[in-house]
Amino acid sequence: MISKMAIAIFLVATSAMGTGVRAELLGDAARGEALFRECSSCHQVGAEATNRVGPHLNDIFGRKAGSVEGFRYSKGLARMGADGLVWSFDTLDAYVENPKALVSDTRMSYRGMKDEADRADLLAYLRGFSASPANIPESQPTARASEVELSPETLAIVGDKAYGEYLSSECLTCHQRSGANEGIPGIVGWPIEDFVIAMHAYKRQIRPHPVMQMMAGRLSDEEIAALAAYFEGLE
Repeated sequence: MISKMAIAIFLVATSAMGTGVRAELLGDAARGEALFRECSSCHQVGAEATNRVGPHLNDIFGRKAGSVEGFRYSKGLARMGADGLVWSFDTLDAYVENPKALVSDTRMSYRGMKDEADRADLLAYLRGFSASPANIPESQPTARASEVELSPETLAIVGDKAYGEYLSSECLTCHQRSGANEGIPGIVGWPIEDFVIAMHAYKRQIRPHPVMQMMAGRLSDEEIAALAAYFEGLE
């Protein structure tokens, strides 16, 4: 464990998944237009699009996270952009599926679009508002369950909360046990599986933050599970 371990736990600098998505036809853009109505109270697309509660989504593919001029992003999303997050089919699919799993302190209050086909259709619609849509691969992840595939045995490890509390002492020198977001993102109540997957993504150097890569590399599967259990159980 290192003293700055907790600073980066939720600096969710996205996975470096690149372009290795499985070749499936993109979804139905016409249906995606209807689905976009869920988003339109916060986001706009098209020739007259402006920033509203959320930034406009023109040219979202290939755009660095947190980079629309004039829009005030959450610190977490701005941090992700600084760490190298670029919006692609993979990363957009992850964010639309569960925004707070990808960016813990995002201001986006949307609960997520859980159906894979719906997300495919929505991304197909947004693809049409890119400057060069023909240059965007017509493919999508077919089963974006997580950033890193873990064995059922690893996911089934029941973390020892007491041990997690012991390990967490360094985390809580930076993060607020109350869950408050005061410069450092809150880490209270994150779902156990999301926490475990994120830590293993750092451990395998899929997520690029060097501090977290070093820290996670020193943790055993049991220690990761213990931390996940402890933070998930805090109120």
